[in-house]
Formats: sequence, C-alpha cells, structure tokens
Amino acid sequence: MTLMPYIQQSGSKQAANNPANGRETAADTSEKFVQNLQALEEGELAVDVYETDEAVVIQSTIAGVRAEDLDITLSGDMLTIKGERKRDLDVPEHLSLYQECFWGPFSRSIILPVEVKIEKIEAVMKNGVLTLVLPKAHKERTKIISVKNEEE
Repeated sequence: MTLMPYIQQSGSKQAANNPANGRETAADTSEKFVQNLQALEEGELAVDVYETDEAVVIQSTIAGVRAEDLDITLSGDMLTIKGERKRDLDVPEHLSLYQECFWGPFSRSIILPVEVKIEKIEAVMKNGVLTLVLPKAHKERTKIISVKNEEE
C-alpha cells in the first residue's frame, strides 16, 4: 500500500520533496511492525490457566493450527505447548493492506503449581480453542511422624 502525500494547493517545495514532512506515515509504521514480527524467531502463545479442586486447566485460542501440528510435553512441573501457524495463501507484500496475524512457529511454557497425573492428562481442540485438563495428583501433604523411644 502506498500513501500519497497531501500537498497544499500553493505547493511548497518542501512539502513536495518531503511527502511526510518528517513524520512517519501509516505505511512506514505498518511496514516496521511486520518487519519486527518477521524478525522474531518464535511467537508466544497466549493462555488462560486456572485451577479447580480436581485439576489445572489451560486454555488457548489456536485458530488456524491443526491438532497434529501441536507438540505438547510435560517435563517435571513444566508444560510446553509448541506449534506452527502455517499460512495457506502466499500474499505478495505489495498487495497486503494489513498484516497483524502471527504466522510461524510459537511456543509457551507454563510452570504447573501442583503435581499432576501424567497418564490422565486430556487435550481437546474445539472451535480453535485448545483445552488441556491436568488432573491433580492429590498426594498427602502432611504426615505425622512418630518418634521411637530408644533407651540406652
């Protein structure tokens, strides 16, 4: 997209030679934004995390990503979601009016607040929303320790 400068009818030479009069145009700002996005190696996935009595639940909008293109791993107390949002259509840069969506690889790591039952974790994708349900391990947190009396 090219923005044409507004030149007053009287037509000053300065305005004609410097279309933006020293100001950054919307096209310049948009181009810089896209360049900054492209410079990022990986995008960060936005998530909602909440806890119920029985589970930790993680939700994320992942529209445009197929379930088979996601890699979800749990290592210790760190859950990592990785994937890639692939663009189906290659639009030439000169035809783009806006480019705000992130295309490319993304990831997000979340430290879990409690131990979970690894074998019971469920992941479901519905209407572009990924929902992970991680059932809590419910380990006993308090133990009474009896002291043996040994006489010498």
